[in-house]
Amino acid sequence: MLFHLSIDADDPRRVAQVIAELWGGVASPFPPVIDGSWIAMAGDDRNTAVEVYPRGTELVEAEGDADAVGAIGGNGRHSSTHFAMATAMGVEQVLAIAKREGWPAKYRKRGGAFGVLELWIEGSRMIEVLTPEMQAEYRATMTVAGWNGFLASVGMANA
Repeated sequence: MLFHLSIDADDPRRVAQVIAELWGGVASPFPPVIDGSWIAMAGDDRNTAVEVYPRGTELVEAEGDADAVGAIGGNGRHSSTHFAMATAMGVEQVLAIAKREGWPAKYRKRGGAFGVLELWIEGSRMIEVLTPEMQAEYRATMTVAGWNGFLASVGMANA
């Protein structure tokens, strides 16, 4: 199952608003990755979402105990595209696969709300892998109401 994916666009707000309209959902600012980002939320039972970053955004692995970040004007090896997926495996199993492949991977708690395993395919493309426990956290927090609460907590209004 996919929970969300990200793309880039010339006009992230407009693209997110159209996707949200097609779903009958909502579009909101999405500041955690890079300024100017928006998120389209379906408001469905799986909390399906599409994150829309400014054109040219590349997701890059952060050093140490930090979340991946968005940057403009990188080396072209990275991309704004990522997705969050479910697995029935546990943390150690996922980390063992990453180690076997020689790919960076680490646990992160997104916004203090839900955990993910950042897995960097070939060291350049991020996917977020969610164990059953992480999936429950995601479903409980990545709701339209939950996102509006997050925006309010960082001093942003839903546009």
